[in-house]
Amino acid sequence: MRFGVLTGGGDCPGLNAAVRAVVRRAARFGHESVGFLDGWKGVRDGLSRPLAASDVEGILGRGGTILGSSRTNPFGREEDALKVLATLEREKIDALIAIGGDDTLSAARALHERGGKVVGVPKTMDNDVRGTDWTFGFYSASAVAVDALERLRDTASSHHRAVVLEVMGRHAGWVALVTGLAGGADATLLPEEPFDEAALLARVRAAVAARGHALVVASEGIDLGERGESAQRDEFGHELLRMRGVGAEIARRIEAKTGVEARSAQIGHIQRGGPPEVFDRILATRLGAAAVDLVLHGRFGEVAVVHGEEVVGLPLSEALAGPKVVPASWLDLLHTFDA
Repeated sequence: MRFGVLTGGGDCPGLNAAVRAVVRRAARFGHESVGFLDGWKGVRDGLSRPLAASDVEGILGRGGTILGSSRTNPFGREEDALKVLATLEREKIDALIAIGGDDTLSAARALHERGGKVVGVPKTMDNDVRGTDWTFGFYSASAVAVDALERLRDTASSHHRAVVLEVMGRHAGWVALVTGLAGGADATLLPEEPFDEAALLARVRAAVAARGHALVVASEGIDLGERGESAQRDEFGHELLRMRGVGAEIARRIEAKTGVEARSAQIGHIQRGGPPEVFDRILATRLGAAAVDLVLHGRFGEVAVVHGEEVVGLPLSEALAGPKVVPASWLDLLHTFDA
């Protein structure tokens, strides 16, 4: 067989490990692999490179992706969809493995509905793909965010300030949740809960009175109620959240309404870069290899997911049935420590 593989959407630690796993697993059974460049754009435009075992040597611990990525929507226009199908036929691709989050996998589902033989691998640092316990990239990104919060604690303590750390998270606040819990934040703001400004200000005042400083973690996707959306959107229609400046706005309100000097930090894409942590290396390796196994068993239109200790196949339609948000049990645990 001739496998195609792509990495789409935002980059995150573990992508190279997943690509390596696909290539090595396919080669083990005598199959060849082709990498499409820059996500679905490469499939649409016919941009590819051969991938032998030697091509993925030494990339297990590298951040980013050797294939490149983009937020291209190949099924937004019918003419682009036809180009995708033509590329796969011209390249003699027997099965395509799409590594990405909701948008990349939604394109995979569209391809499957058109008769394309495709299998998905879920990745996102937001950990919001439904049907899988964890997505690779999340653990590494959260570790970076916790490290940033620890550093901000030092400067907040030294200057008796309130500091707001803005982390990634559009509809799901998993990164903020873990950062707040592991870093001991005084308040953690997630998209899953309505923004309660009075409660936030009370926590900041209490923390400053007790220790002389306060730490707040906020997901970039929270709704502050008074700010509109930015005009800029990607090809899948998503607002570019970095333009909203949620962290800066929260810091402004804290200082204006409590009198406590406040600062904000938006670590943004720093969360995406760097080598993957051990957990993400192993998870990406397992999911990439499992995707090849799904193809070899003829289970197209599925995505490899982790359930407990097992990696299984799940229909793309189920994995894309809305984002996986932080449940009440996790929120209850969080508020044990920021109340």
